[in-house]
Amino acid sequence: MAAQGKEQARTAVTLSDVARLAGVAPMTVSRYLNQPDAVREATRLKVRRAIEQTGYVHNRLAGSLKSSRTRLVALVVPMVTNPLFSDTFQAINERLAKAGYQVLLGVSGYQSQQEQDLLEVILSRRPDGIILTGTMHTTASRNRLRATGVPVVETWDLSDEPIDMLVGFSHERAGREVARTLAGQGYRRFALFAVDDPRGLRRADSFVATLAEQDIGDVYRQTWQGLPALEQGRVGLRQLLRENPGEQAPWMVVCTSDTIAQGVLTEAAARGLRVPEQLAVMGFGDMAFAAHTFPALSTVRIDGKLMGDTAAGLLLERLAGVEQAQTTVDIGFSLVHRDSTANTAGER
Repeated sequence: MAAQGKEQARTAVTLSDVARLAGVAPMTVSRYLNQPDAVREATRLKVRRAIEQTGYVHNRLAGSLKSSRTRLVALVVPMVTNPLFSDTFQAINERLAKAGYQVLLGVSGYQSQQEQDLLEVILSRRPDGIILTGTMHTTASRNRLRATGVPVVETWDLSDEPIDMLVGFSHERAGREVARTLAGQGYRRFALFAVDDPRGLRRADSFVATLAEQDIGDVYRQTWQGLPALEQGRVGLRQLLRENPGEQAPWMVVCTSDTIAQGVLTEAAARGLRVPEQLAVMGFGDMAFAAHTFPALSTVRIDGKLMGDTAAGLLLERLAGVEQAQTTVDIGFSLVHRDSTANTAGER
């Protein structure tokens, strides 16, 4: 566990703050927000610049929310089909529902700009709290989130500069541990299959850098755009074998998702390759199917349920005005050794 920052209160930027910076009356700012055509162009420009500078978000529900909370928490995830995020969402939803809150779900698709567009709409409705996936956001998103004063919990990552609260693990450390463990098992020929998810790419880069430190510098890499898919693993293995023909030491194929790794195992079975004797495979996520593939998939386990429950707990503490001993929590990860890699002794 790690703890950072005990600053509890953040003050939202108000319409009066914008007016003061723009050098106009609050009524002028209100008119600009509701009837921009009724404001002179030069004044519109000043007000617009002040809004951009402060990160002010227009509260469309201000009239109805002056005396009570919305009882709404917004959750933004990159995708809903990945069981990892599903476990986290379920845990968040259950914990918040018991406390009388409803969850509004938004999907960003791993795109920072799409997340920014979602947040602009979400923040204008003034939710009581926001839970985000990851720590990589646009500058505009960060400004808006900090300006509103709405409690924010970032998840699935760690950062030295969180927006507010944070629950996650180190992707760089996960990459290092996988590299050290597999190199320690004697593997020397590595292939890396990934999609362009920024967190997965950070794990991948850390993995390759750690191998280089151990004099293993020739890592075969393939990266796909979009979401992880079984097809990528099958296509990737076909290309790997086509470009590297001949009998040599077994490949160790490391994937940034269990879904890709399952594709590698499927293609290996179709080609009659013995796993792990001729080809070894390592995934990430320990999804529900990982223990039941043939052979069972070695992987990195992240406790998505613990992630969600911890994030919801931090948010509820903040909303209840509880003094928080820590606002950043590292839940860690664990390597799960199964039959798709050699020299294993079950889970550890």
